[in-house]
Amino acid sequence: MPRLILLNKPYGVLPQFTDDQGRPTLAAHVPVRDVYAAGRLDRDSEGLLALSDDGALIARIAAPKNKMPKTYWVQVEGIPTDEALAALRAGVTLKDGPTLPAEARRMEEPAGLWPRDPPVRFRAAIPTSWIALTLREGRNRQVRRMTAAVGFPTLRLIRWSIGDWTLDGLAPGQWRDVAIPGVVRAGKAAKGRR
Repeated sequence: MPRLILLNKPYGVLPQFTDDQGRPTLAAHVPVRDVYAAGRLDRDSEGLLALSDDGALIARIAAPKNKMPKTYWVQVEGIPTDEALAALRAGVTLKDGPTLPAEARRMEEPAGLWPRDPPVRFRAAIPTSWIALTLREGRNRQVRRMTAAVGFPTLRLIRWSIGDWTLDGLAPGQWRDVAIPGVVRAGKAAKGRR
C-alpha cells in the first residue's frame, strides 16, 4: 500500500535522507525507509514537506504541470505596499522569466508560531511583517526571489500547505501518515507520530 507522510521540516534540515557533508537531514526526523520528498524545501526554509514511497504520487505533488497550490507564510523586511502585493498577484519577472500569478495578502504573525533556531536577525530601524503567498509553480528559491523583486526581502519562510494538506497540529520535526486521495486503506487508520 502506498504511503504518504507529512513532516514539519525544521530550519537547517536538508530535504533528503543522506548528506556527505554531515549536515542535518530528514533521517533524524522520519525513521521510515524508502520514502522520498515530493519536491524540495530549502535548508533555510521550514514547514510542510510531503514524503512518499509512491513515485507517481510524488510526481503528482511535485510536478509544476499539475499546478498544486502551495501556500507559504513569509516574514519580510519592511511592510509590503499595495503595489508590491499587486505585482506578486500579477506575476513578477525574474532572471529565468515571468512567474505565474500568485495569491498574495498581508497577514498577522501566525498565532502559536514556534521560535526559529537560530532566530531571524532583526534590525531596529526596519520593521518586519508577514504575507501569505500561494504559488502554483515551483522554481528554485522562487518565494525569496519574488519578494526581493518587489522590494521586500524574505527573512523567514514557512510552507504552510500543499494542496489541502497543512501543518496544522505538527510541531517542527513531527510527522504523520495521511490518507492518499483515491486510495482505500485496509484496517485501522494510521495515527500521527513524533
